[in-house]
Formats: sequence, C-alpha cells, structure tokens
Amino acid sequence: MFVDSHCHLNYAGLVEDQASVLARARDAGVATMLNISTREREWGDIIATAEREADVWASVGIHPHEADAHPAVDTARLVAMAAHPRVIGIGETGLDYYYDHSDRDRQRASFRTHIAAARETGLPLIVHTRDAEEDSAAILAEEMAKGAFPGVIHCFTASADFARIALDLGLYISISGIATFKNAKDLQATAKTIPEDRLLIETDAPFLAPVPHRGRTCEPAFVADTARFLADLRGVSIEELGRATSANFFALFGKARA
Repeated sequence: MFVDSHCHLNYAGLVEDQASVLARARDAGVATMLNISTREREWGDIIATAEREADVWASVGIHPHEADAHPAVDTARLVAMAAHPRVIGIGETGLDYYYDHSDRDRQRASFRTHIAAARETGLPLIVHTRDAEEDSAAILAEEMAKGAFPGVIHCFTASADFARIALDLGLYISISGIATFKNAKDLQATAKTIPEDRLLIETDAPFLAPVPHRGRTCEPAFVADTARFLADLRGVSIEELGRATSANFFALFGKARA
C-alpha cells in the first residue's frame, strides 16, 4: 500500500471527475492521500474533500506564487484553520525564484509566517523550493534555531548539499515522478542516499506524471509507478518501499495516525 503525500485533487484535470480519480488510486494500492492547498480560496473545498473521503487529508497554506495576493494570511489565521480535524499540515509554502510570481521579500515573509504556524501547531511544514536553495536553507536553519518544527521538502529537485542540510535539520524529503525522467540523473543519485526513515513519495498531481505516463494528467494512482522506480533504484522490493514510505508519512503527519 502507498501514500501519495502531496497531490492537488481539487485542481483542474482531477476535480472534474474526482470520484474516478480516487477509485483508480485505491485500485492501485494508494491507501492515503494528502490534498494540498495553495490559495486561501481553496481551503474550504479541500477540507470538504477530506471530510467526505476517509482516506484523504488536507493542508492549509499559501504557495509562494500566491504570496503577494495573500498579505492578510497571518500565523493566527493558519493556526485557526489547522485546528480542523482533517487538516494535518501547513503549506505548501516556501520560495520560488524560478518564476518570481511574487516579490521575494513577500515570499520570505510568508514562509516565516507558515513556519511559525507549524511550530505553534506541531503540524508539519510542507516546503516548496525552486532555484532558492540558499535562502531556503538559511530561513529553515534560522527558524529551527528559534524552536524546532517538523517538515518535508516536497517534490525534491534540489542539490545533494541541500538534501544534507534538510536532513540535518530533521526534515523529510519527498520524491515525485521527476525522479523517473531520463534527465534526472543527479536527483536519482540523491534519491538513492536518502535514509529509509526520512523518505516520502508523492505525485504533485495533476502535474509531473512519471514514466510511463509522461504527457498525461498526473493522478495519485501514479505514485505506484514512482514507488516502483525508487524501489529498483534503491535495491529494495516495492513492498518494502511502500511500507517504509507509508510508515514515514504517519510518523511525520502524526495527526493522521491519531
């Protein structure tokens, strides 16, 4: 059985036929899905999906692309929403200097706001970082020094050095279907070295469909393909990979386990 630790079930491409998407995931052995929010206006629908589906959980957060549009979302707002019994994570949040859709200072401020919410609630921080390793590492280290908080670097594509920093800070690392791409040799090398007890898997559906589904809308069922690839890469059985990554998910997202 597998856990898709990061998907967007309420995004176009999945939400139109969400029941069938969920049925295919379950048929593929996906027992748990974490439905991630990126904008405040999504929170209600994402939580409603988690209320309706026993194997779906929710997060609350503001993607760095959306930081400029959400100046009023503060730590108190995130903490209040995180009190909902189906909300188990804070994010996704972080820094994206590749697209720069929001001002970088505003992204950094929003990131720290989310970290404060994760620290206050004890819920894991779900981190997005793209072309922003130096600032992401600095903020995570500075904030961790103020008081520890759990978290995961989602859809990991950064350097091996950043992976070591994240692991040293006690964070988990989640691998998406990008690892199956032919040109992802550096990522594959890093994925082989992540400690078994810190590894998660995800789809980031509807994006980043793994081989052999490239070019299609990604969906949670495809996390099994990423699991199969990673198991081969790491020299373990797919059953072992599935057990380990599922156990890690519930170790990190303890509210779901409880």
